[in-house]
Amino acid sequence: MIAPSMAMLQQVCSVPLARVVRRPSSFTIASSRNLYTSSPSSPHRTSHVDPHALLGMSEPELQQLAVDLGQQSYRGKQLYHLTYQRKLREIQDFSQLPQAFRNDLQEAGWKVGRSPIYRTVTAVDGTVKLLIKLEDNRLIETVGIPVEDDKGSMRLTACISSQVGCPLRCLFCATGKGGYSRNLQRHEIIEQVLAIEEIFKHRVTNVVFMGMGEPMLNLKSVLEAHRCLNKDVQIGQRMITISTVGVPNTIKKLASYKLQSTLALSLHAPNQKLRETIVPSAKSYPLDAIMKDCRDYFLETSRRVSFEYALLAGVNDRAEHAIELTELLHEWGRGSHVNLIPFNPIEGSDYQRPQKKAIQAFAAALESRKITVSIRQTRGLDASAACGQLRNEFQKSPLLADSDSLQSQPDIAVAC
Repeated sequence: MIAPSMAMLQQVCSVPLARVVRRPSSFTIASSRNLYTSSPSSPHRTSHVDPHALLGMSEPELQQLAVDLGQQSYRGKQLYHLTYQRKLREIQDFSQLPQAFRNDLQEAGWKVGRSPIYRTVTAVDGTVKLLIKLEDNRLIETVGIPVEDDKGSMRLTACISSQVGCPLRCLFCATGKGGYSRNLQRHEIIEQVLAIEEIFKHRVTNVVFMGMGEPMLNLKSVLEAHRCLNKDVQIGQRMITISTVGVPNTIKKLASYKLQSTLALSLHAPNQKLRETIVPSAKSYPLDAIMKDCRDYFLETSRRVSFEYALLAGVNDRAEHAIELTELLHEWGRGSHVNLIPFNPIEGSDYQRPQKKAIQAFAAALESRKITVSIRQTRGLDASAACGQLRNEFQKSPLLADSDSLQSQPDIAVAC
């Protein structure tokens, strides 16, 4: 999945009365977050969703919260266990805690930070796409991709969203056709991984920020979610990939945190002119500047950069494009890998998927010039698994407050 987007939607968010009844007056943020704190929020619209969610908080922060509400600090350790190990959805399900403490949490406006699953669609290859209904009745997509190795062990990848929609409007992206609504809060990012685990009844082993949205435009929440997924959900940093189509100054900022995660750049063209026709935002970030920042990311972190390249028939898939791409990558040094992504067909797009022969020829041209390359296996093609496709089928504006009916319907198994 490649950089994405969504519909400009009217906000229909109501504020529960409990939210204004009681707030912890002395709650402070533990220093553990400082390692992941970025600059102030991006200039794009921020969320109006209540941020008082337990999900995303570290163990020291939860201990402090317990103390602020008049409890012993060990109650915070219990909160941590119930949130991240038991992975319960509602505070009232925290039966290990005194009823009075549970009531105090809720009266102060706290919640776990888990949202209902609005729709589940399962492809014949086992890929599962979820629509998650947020507090303000907007829908986001997340995808679970299971892969079983020869020994029977399963690798489960969660492809997660960072925004409700995307403002960058890449022309080949289904999400890009829907417009943009808002950034996701950190708990709304983290809960996608827990939802995938809940559906598969299996731990997520890999996370890719390749769902809806441009992660670099919501870097603060993405970094906070990254910290939590690594430290609290226990997913190794090297198992996490952050994708970007390229936002000026943000790759350099990400490199400064020295994360051991992979940076994936959605390149899609070997030169600036062609890239601007596919990725409109490329006009503000020249290719030479992007490549320099990617080289610096490798030098700063010792983590190679993966270049995502969506193959579009007759647009960027010819032999001369492959040769030009190898020259570009060799010019900017080592530490790169090309991930070829045959276009996932979407409704209303003029782009076509290349023939298998053309895909293999493109890959061979790169390999013959000593570029490491892989061809992404298309998963969930029958489950509208390209960014934004399923969500666009169900939502062009926020759902009505009573629109929970689909949640109770059985999963849809889609045949090819």
